[in-house]
Amino acid sequence: MQHALTERILLDREASLRPTGEWRRLAPKNSAMVFNIQHYSLHDGPGIRTIVFLKGCPLRCPWCSNPESQRFGPEVSYVADKCIASMGCDRCALACPSAVRRVGDDTGVNDSATISLDRDVLDQLDLNAITRFAKACPSKAITLEGRPMQVDEILDIVERDEVFFDRSGGGLTVSGGEPLAHRTFLTNLLAGAHERGITTAIETCGYAPYASLASAAEHLDYVLFDIKSMDSAVHREWTGYGNERILDNFTRLFADHPELPKLVRTPIIPGFNDSLEDIEAIVDFLHGLGGREANITYQPLHYHRFGEGKYHALGRDYPMGDIKLDDALFNEIRDIVLASGLAADALYKDSD
Repeated sequence: MQHALTERILLDREASLRPTGEWRRLAPKNSAMVFNIQHYSLHDGPGIRTIVFLKGCPLRCPWCSNPESQRFGPEVSYVADKCIASMGCDRCALACPSAVRRVGDDTGVNDSATISLDRDVLDQLDLNAITRFAKACPSKAITLEGRPMQVDEILDIVERDEVFFDRSGGGLTVSGGEPLAHRTFLTNLLAGAHERGITTAIETCGYAPYASLASAAEHLDYVLFDIKSMDSAVHREWTGYGNERILDNFTRLFADHPELPKLVRTPIIPGFNDSLEDIEAIVDFLHGLGGREANITYQPLHYHRFGEGKYHALGRDYPMGDIKLDDALFNEIRDIVLASGLAADALYKDSD
């Protein structure tokens, strides 16, 4: 890995691991921190799906398109373009004076004024205080990423989309972050969905105790499982952990639930796993487990920068810089997967 990229990744990893306030103590019992519920998704399992995003992930992938998902506690997002400090607004400063500093109006002219947030101060606030702080912003320049929700509260929202599930074969997908980091809550959520007649799926990086995956699998109809690299040393360098647990979990899941459809996905990241040999190694691993006959399909995903603005809103730099994936190389990778017989249906559609 290039030195500058390595340094950016390590700095961002440190920033994303900051401790947060006393949100666990004040969160309702049997709740999990949810940062988004996305309706009408077409790319996260069969049919039309509602995705519930849980906060918290053990990995720190520098290309993550949802950096607000990485920390387990709530955090503040700030988009300066929405800020109306130049109009004299100071409600955030009134809500927490020690966390806010006005910038850009040193001349006494407020036309370009914005604010700067002291995130160390915000990280010490408890759940109630940081919620009040975010709600004080009238323009939504400041928003709170994450609020605790209970199982029935989530399912009541998901169930409103039931008509779309029935017509399309869709259902609930639980994503993150890493949903397996919330073992009991996730199991109860999936089981509750089944009780309401809603089919279920999870999107997982696979890094969790197998007991968490086994518990969830009892209530799953579909699994989207990331396998990023077969090289454990490279995997550790880029994400913070090796891949042994991930590969072992997938192998055990295959053995225990051969009937369960499993879509393996690999984000193709420049400098990390963007060689034909990297992808061929993953394809060989999946074939070794039985491939399509074992209900395994595979999809490489083109690297994108859609989440870059979220890093800046969280007070972080985008770790990947201006790196781009070569389209011709991705097409070669896609051709390898198409020839393997493992390609997911979406990949055939993309190649039309």
